[in-house]
Amino acid sequence: MLSVRGLNTQYPGENGNIVRAARDVAFEVPEGKLFTLLGPSGCGKTTTLRSIAGLERPHSGEIALGGRTLYASASRIFVAPNERNIGMVFQSYAIWPHMTVYQNAAFPLEVGRRGLSGKEIRDKVMRVLAIVAMDALAERPATNLSGGQQQRLALARALVMGPQLLLLDEPMSNLDAKLRERMRFELKRIQRDTGVTTVYVTHDQSEALALSHEIAVMNEGRIIQVGSPREIYERPRSRFVADFIGRTNLLEAKVVAPDGPGRYRVGTVLGELNVSSADALRAGDAVTLSVRPEDVEISEKRPEGANVCAGTVGVRVFLGDTVDLQVSVGQHELLARAHPSLGAPTGGQVFLRFDAEKCIALADERP
Repeated sequence: MLSVRGLNTQYPGENGNIVRAARDVAFEVPEGKLFTLLGPSGCGKTTTLRSIAGLERPHSGEIALGGRTLYASASRIFVAPNERNIGMVFQSYAIWPHMTVYQNAAFPLEVGRRGLSGKEIRDKVMRVLAIVAMDALAERPATNLSGGQQQRLALARALVMGPQLLLLDEPMSNLDAKLRERMRFELKRIQRDTGVTTVYVTHDQSEALALSHEIAVMNEGRIIQVGSPREIYERPRSRFVADFIGRTNLLEAKVVAPDGPGRYRVGTVLGELNVSSADALRAGDAVTLSVRPEDVEISEKRPEGANVCAGTVGVRVFLGDTVDLQVSVGQHELLARAHPSLGAPTGGQVFLRFDAEKCIALADERP
């Protein structure tokens, strides 16, 4: 298991100011799981990854892997990067262009001075190349590889040493959209087949949701929320997380009264709504409501029950398997996603219904 506790990293900025890149970062990654650090550029995720790898020396905190302390500020422990048994894949794959696929993958074993025979090296290399589906290309020059093949080769080179931990820093940022989508399946398969504990860094929400067992959302050097992909998406705990992960409708509201465990009635520009919240709220509290577009139920006839309002379709966008609609309710615009069979022409009236369970009230501070 990887354990990071109270990690703080800082460096001198412009005008002599101190920039705190990581602030009290703490998380644990169980053995064999894929954990993602997700956040916008400059949020501290790569700094945290480099600190785990030993490429940066933190200001304070502790890092342990499999019960072995790699860094501890209090006891002045700092294990050198090459002694941490960690594999790492960067944004640039750093493939040696003058070598074949096999030679690239074998390079860490040949320079590692592990006393392996030629046969042992070949067995290890070919086994790893088979895992990344590159064994048939072992003798191909590295210059003749596609972007996806280069990425898989970089993974093979990181895995061939049998690392205890694999660190991936935006490994798919250089691939086009279609290849990136295909490589998500490949990467998930490779991680499952090898069982290697993995920390993945990305700013791409889709990648994080598709790949991870658990996600830590970061902003301004801090971890804002940790949870499974479903928890992060469906039950955000702050306005930042709700807005950063996918698309959502954000509505300002005020609590009218509690309405049962975890349920409240709130006043909004759409009228009074029944909502859910993990926060303990009181009457009069100002909150932000988050409702995903796919959770806005649209119909051409008024449905029964509460949480219903009428609106006018302003924009309709056909996406093949779904249709996105921009609906005006008074002066407010909402995004909704529906099946293409829905009539609702532009300029037509529709009715919106909000499931109280999917209408999340957030008590965080507004910017």
